Amino acid sequence: MEIRKIESRCGILCSECGYREQVGCKGCVAMDKPFWGESCPVKSCCEDKEQAHCGQCQNFACQVLHQMAYNENQGDNGKRIEQCKKWRE
Repeated sequence: MEIRKIESRCGILCSECGYREQVGCKGCVAMDKPFWGESCPVKSCCEDKEQAHCGQCQNFACQVLHQMAYNENQGDNGKRIEQCKKWRE
């Protein structure tokens, strides 16, 4: 069985993100607040529920995650949702 390292709360693969090196991002799992703003609703939700990522939630994939994944400007057409499914397995 392959062991998958959880890189984010929402399913983004931080190791593949172009911003990682540009801004010195450690990923939301290892930071208090995201580099892009004061908070992230997905990060906050997972941490409030004491879950490593969205795939562990009984409400997966909720409207908040869905809106983020399919956001016109910053979404990834659901790639992060599929990653959370993989981490859940």
